[in-house]
Amino acid sequence: MKQVNSILSTYTADVSGVCSALYELGGMTVMHDASGCNSTYNTHDEPRWYSMPSMVYISALTEMEAMLGDEDKLIRDVCRTAAQLQPRFIALCGTPIPMMMGTDFPGMARLIERRTGIPAFGFATNGTHSYLSGAGMALAGVARRFCPENVRPAPLTGRPAVNLLGVTPLDFSVTGTVEALRDTLTKNGLAVRSCWAMGDRWENLTAAGEAHVNLVVSAAGQPLAELLQSRYGTPWVSGIPMGRAEELLAALDAAAQTGCCQSPMKGGRLAPAEDAPLIIGEAVWAASLRRALEQRGLAARVLCPLEMDGGVLDGRDLRTGDETEIAAAAEKASLVIADPMYQYVLPPDKPFLRFPHEGYSGRIWRKEIPVFAGEAFGLWLDRQLAALI
Repeated sequence: MKQVNSILSTYTADVSGVCSALYELGGMTVMHDASGCNSTYNTHDEPRWYSMPSMVYISALTEMEAMLGDEDKLIRDVCRTAAQLQPRFIALCGTPIPMMMGTDFPGMARLIERRTGIPAFGFATNGTHSYLSGAGMALAGVARRFCPENVRPAPLTGRPAVNLLGVTPLDFSVTGTVEALRDTLTKNGLAVRSCWAMGDRWENLTAAGEAHVNLVVSAAGQPLAELLQSRYGTPWVSGIPMGRAEELLAALDAAAQTGCCQSPMKGGRLAPAEDAPLIIGEAVWAASLRRALEQRGLAARVLCPLEMDGGVLDGRDLRTGDETEIAAAAEKASLVIADPMYQYVLPPDKPFLRFPHEGYSGRIWRKEIPVFAGEAFGLWLDRQLAALI
């Protein structure tokens, strides 16, 4: 029963991660699942659904098809629809039922591409992994296919040009953090070459090789960072500039100048006590928030319930998705910072800083999500801590 939660929810699944990562890129994404199951994605995981059109579809898998197969029907439907819409690319992604059927998504993608002439991807997602896995493979897949290999950055003079990797609403919502992140970098003299993959043009994304350094702002960007490093030799830095950004900016400069990757948010600078504040959530976000607390003299510990860590955790950090273990770790902490869902496994008098996460609780507390990049976040954090400590 260690993998059963009676109170806590699950994070957004890998199939939604694929859809979220590709939403703005002009492709056609098809979830292979029963009719109506795409409502889970568009009502809980996709805040852009009602304001920005995108070609995200469901295959309407039936019980008979699940029992007997008939992948030809899906291939025919996708080819017919793609002929009408002419998307930039086609992406197929799976859910638990196709996993049990043994569906060959890469094989179907090859057939679809051969028949339509449109680049096609087959992502073997299965709904049992988190959105980080799906978004990571989708972003890396697009870059592998569409970023030309003969691109290189201009000689470095001054501060470097940077790509932002791992930007989706599941981690950053639509409350202004992405814009604040870009503003923080540009105001400090860094040119943002591309943002993978929110609020940017296709031409900028395919020119990602022109950047001197990549900034991984969520673990979903890690596979893409590794691909770009392999293809172009571009080093990467992981972290989010929460409040004072000097340390992260210095790491970006150092990485661009030396070609060596930097992880300034890895591990704590201060040794946490047994009752140190506990930050629960996606690893890069949590580690960056820990550094913001350390800048205020507070040592904190990170607990990551997800399978990807972006290279920012060390041996003192906790990694578990088990409800009992999370509750036990939080019980010891003097303060817990996490999505409000976690509050339901804590004593009512436990000091708790509500920090909603779109990829966990969906849109329920979206209005409470602060803009957590730039100097303004430091002021917000000071106010919250003053009320709790």
